[in-house]
Amino acid sequence: MADTEKLLGELRAIFTEITEIDEIPSNKSLKDLGVDSMMALEIVTAIEKKYAIKIEESELNEVATLDKAAALVAKKLG
Repeated sequence: MADTEKLLGELRAIFTEITEIDEIPSNKSLKDLGVDSMMALEIVTAIEKKYAIKIEESELNEVATLDKAAALVAKKLG
């Protein structure tokens, strides 16, 4: 549980830094928050760099919300 909370916190920091949105609900889609595709790509790149993982194009939908992004990263980190 602590790992999940830590991961969510780290991802929230990435999302916040790139989008400049202070409060990012964990289940609200980036699209609903007004995040464009360039910002979304920046988020994916930052996640890949931080966790040394590769997010495939087919997995981009799994980064649509903070919760989904955390689940994907956790799965990739094993």
